[in-house]
Amino acid sequence: MKPDTVGRPDGSDAARPPNQVTDHATGHATGLATGLCAVGLLLTAAGERPVGALRPGDRVITRDAGMVTLRALTRRRLHTPLVRIRAGSLGHRRPGRDALLPACQPILLRDWRAHALFGRAQILVAAARLVDGEFVTHEGTGALDLCQLDFGAPHILYLDGLEVASHAAGALVP
Repeated sequence: MKPDTVGRPDGSDAARPPNQVTDHATGHATGLATGLCAVGLLLTAAGERPVGALRPGDRVITRDAGMVTLRALTRRRLHTPLVRIRAGSLGHRRPGRDALLPACQPILLRDWRAHALFGRAQILVAAARLVDGEFVTHEGTGALDLCQLDFGAPHILYLDGLEVASHAAGALVP
């Protein structure tokens, strides 16, 4: 008897590891995409603002440290595997709108999903690990403007209602 598992009709896995990422400016492979989508809405002291509109000195609200000041922002266009998380699919108004993320974007889970999928109260996981084929889907590979935010330390940020890591973390479950 075959166990009931998440997969595709052809038998392949629904969640697959991220593919190679290419920097549009240089054409070179860069490893995994890091950074937040420039058009994503980030919670700041001035309300929700597009990540790409932030400037050094802006204050951003974090889950782990309250208000922190942005020291620097680096923007680059990458060709990367993408994951779409449908509005409301990770809880009430989480995310608040459809969110398009790099497949390796670390997301903080701290609800029943963390317990059911990983046996922990909370965990950072790559967006690709949450793919179910219906509410969280692979969107192929595409070009995306990503912003790397420097606060002097990694933080958990509120992006489109999701709790995401500002940097790829060592504790990330790929």
